[in-house]
Amino acid sequence: MTATAPGPRPRSLTGRRRTGRAALVGAACAALAAALAGCGGEDPDAGTNGVGKLPAATIQAKARAAAGRADTVHLSGTVGSQGRTYTLDMRLASNGAKGELGTKGASFSLLRVGNALYLKADSAFWAGEKNGKSASGGASAAAKLGGKYVKVPAADPVYKRFSGFTDKDTLLAGLLGLHGKLATGDHGDVDGVRTVRLTAAAGSGGTLDVSLEGTPYPLRMRRAGGAGVLRLSDWGKKVDLALPPKDQVVDYGSRISGRG
Repeated sequence: MTATAPGPRPRSLTGRRRTGRAALVGAACAALAAALAGCGGEDPDAGTNGVGKLPAATIQAKARAAAGRADTVHLSGTVGSQGRTYTLDMRLASNGAKGELGTKGASFSLLRVGNALYLKADSAFWAGEKNGKSASGGASAAAKLGGKYVKVPAADPVYKRFSGFTDKDTLLAGLLGLHGKLATGDHGDVDGVRTVRLTAAAGSGGTLDVSLEGTPYPLRMRRAGGAGVLRLSDWGKKVDLALPPKDQVVDYGSRISGRG
């Protein structure tokens, strides 16, 4: 009698379940991968203003143009200028500015409305105790000027020295410069706003973080050579500028000697 070869063994219920589970897991993984654009391949520029995809020089041009069109900005941080390091907290507008400026342990307020520039500091500042210089009139003049808005004569060196800190276009033109070959760096955020970073000379020529949300405003500047870090915010937000009360103003004549 010829022996009959045994047929294939029937698959067990447990085996069919395992195969079914594997298929379901595989399908779920494929769906998840597609949803995540390949696990980590999500477009960093999705939902942005699109400038992150542009060449670095174009991003810089758009950021400068946006800054130029804005009427106002809040500028804060540190900056080196003419051998001095200043701390800034200025609200700049097209017709003037107001805020605080500090250097070498001294701090004072600046206010410009139109062409009228005022400086407000304590009596120690005017006496020269904080910067090693003497104001005309000595201690009596310092007592008179302390806590008052001193109107700075346009011909005085002080006007030229400090008025630039109140001129939005002049100040930004000098501070937002990048030096060296531009490149597009990482995406990030500044105070919760998504940004793209521009780098110059691999970072040694400065970096500029530009907003990826709405108008491509510059939001943070790291100046070349460690010459300060600046934040730029409140673009287009109204700045209330008004002349100080007359009883708070001191007109010190045609020159503020000892401060240039």
